[in-house]
Amino acid sequence: MNFQDLFTFLTELQQNNTKEWMDNNRKWYKSLRNDFILWLDDLDLTMAQLDDAYYPTPGKKGINRINNNLMFHPHKPIYKDHFGAGLDKAPNSADFYIEVGVKQCLLAGGFWRPDSKTLRSIREGIDYNGEELLEIIEKPSFKKLFGGLYEDERLISAPKGFTNDHPHIELLRNKTFAVELQLDKKEVLKENFKEKIKEVYMEMLPFLRYLNNAATV
Repeated sequence: MNFQDLFTFLTELQQNNTKEWMDNNRKWYKSLRNDFILWLDDLDLTMAQLDDAYYPTPGKKGINRINNNLMFHPHKPIYKDHFGAGLDKAPNSADFYIEVGVKQCLLAGGFWRPDSKTLRSIREGIDYNGEELLEIIEKPSFKKLFGGLYEDERLISAPKGFTNDHPHIELLRNKTFAVELQLDKKEVLKENFKEKIKEVYMEMLPFLRYLNNAATV
């Protein structure tokens, strides 16, 4: 995968974010998209060897559309400024997300604003065994890599069914349970980028599996 060519394409796309430009450069886009899918296929096979519970996700299934959803976000540009994909993508489960873009590159995983049923299950899992989650996210190597949970909207008080003096109230107030690692473009362009992804995934894995167990109970 030629990520430098991808960065060049995305930069020019953002400077000419129109359907006309995309139509004139669709061959370039399709070539990069196909290469990215093949790269994802190879990465998927590699990651499947890291964990028996990994959910195989072919590149075509994992890759996101480059078009923004203008029905819900009419003020956004027509096209995104990145290529993104989700792997380890079992239904109704936390996935592992990769984004390579002009403004940011990142690796992330977890649940971003899950539906009410899933969110309730995660909170009940924390109520039952929040100590395990705390142990995971407070591990020094985890904190060094991710800092902490992804900062998103949170409830002001306790969610329904829980009290404000709950020992894990700070966790329970979250609406999103995810972590992310911002990457520099130079890291993406390095030959060992795949090794970096494996390292991040393995550090994130206990967190993902805890969430999946909580969400499915």
